[in-house]
Amino acid sequence: MSSGPLRPQWIRGRASHQAHADLPSGTVEEEHGREGFAGPASHLYRLHPPTGWSRIEGPLRPHALNTAMVNDGEGPAWLLGNEDVGIGLWARPVGVTEWFFRDADGDLLYFVHSGEGVLETEYGPLAYRPGDYLTVPRGTTHRWACASPSRALCVEAVGGSIALPDRGLLGPHALFDPAVVEVPEPAPVDEAGEFEIRIKRSGTLTSVWYPFHPFDVVGWKGDLAPLRLHVDDFRPVVSPRYHLPPSAHTTFVGSGFVVATFAPRPLETDPAVLRVPFYHRNIDVDEVIFYHRGQFFSRVGIGPGMMTFHPAGIHHGPQPGAVARSESSGPGGFADEVAVNIDARFPLTLLPAGAVIDVPGYADSWRPVTRDAER
Repeated sequence: MSSGPLRPQWIRGRASHQAHADLPSGTVEEEHGREGFAGPASHLYRLHPPTGWSRIEGPLRPHALNTAMVNDGEGPAWLLGNEDVGIGLWARPVGVTEWFFRDADGDLLYFVHSGEGVLETEYGPLAYRPGDYLTVPRGTTHRWACASPSRALCVEAVGGSIALPDRGLLGPHALFDPAVVEVPEPAPVDEAGEFEIRIKRSGTLTSVWYPFHPFDVVGWKGDLAPLRLHVDDFRPVVSPRYHLPPSAHTTFVGSGFVVATFAPRPLETDPAVLRVPFYHRNIDVDEVIFYHRGQFFSRVGIGPGMMTFHPAGIHHGPQPGAVARSESSGPGGFADEVAVNIDARFPLTLLPAGAVIDVPGYADSWRPVTRDAER
């Protein structure tokens, strides 16, 4: 099996022969790449971090969103979006939603940040707890039954689908074995009454009422169904001698976007290798990260439940404190974090609900403590 011929490589000036390792003394490394981390790329060795701007004028800037400010609602609060993907935060109190929901615009992916309960579907129920991914195929009738107040990241594949990735040379059992993915058992309800299904199509809701319970399915077969995958079942690929890009942790793929999982993992042990994400401008994708739990080693001042949005074209990478900590701790260590990474192929728009929870001053958080600490 071959991935095709290697692209030509050139080296000029002071540069490392191996990306993310053996950086020339007194430099920082930046990856200038295409197609996320899969296309042509060069590594620039700079005297100063490319995030060390003194000010920004104009709309292109990194954002941090405090999703704890999102209140309970009947549907997700949509924070970011484009024609391929919507990204929001769903919050619900204890209890069962009185109505049922069917999204006819695209597949849904929920990531449960807090709370426990059951996602009821016409295929059957799926119990949920923090750290669960729940996928709901386009057109599936479902509702939430919350045993405790619940909050979930919501990703909508607008007009498309969400699928498991091709693991390529790693084989089909890497990252997580498909056997750990759960599907629901039928739990038919034969009940008369008045039951409302709210159907979303082209962004508009239509209500349809039935005189019988919509979960009257006694059995099903096929390869399309709601799924549950817990983050603790995700087994990240790691390397002691190379810092792998986020694409190595791809968990779901959609049309125009991918979702990756940053799970607890050992850090690199080779003393010559970077142990924090390298600087990059991610020129072909907008990057969103939702922080679920743990110590987020590449960010300072970002806690569980927050979301960062780094649009393509402007640099991002580790903040000064993260670089200093990784260098002072020596080789090895452990990244004790769980976060969800979403890369969108086309520009995302910060929607009104996202602008309301935008954290002031986030774009200034890369200002170096000292030049020596940053290097």
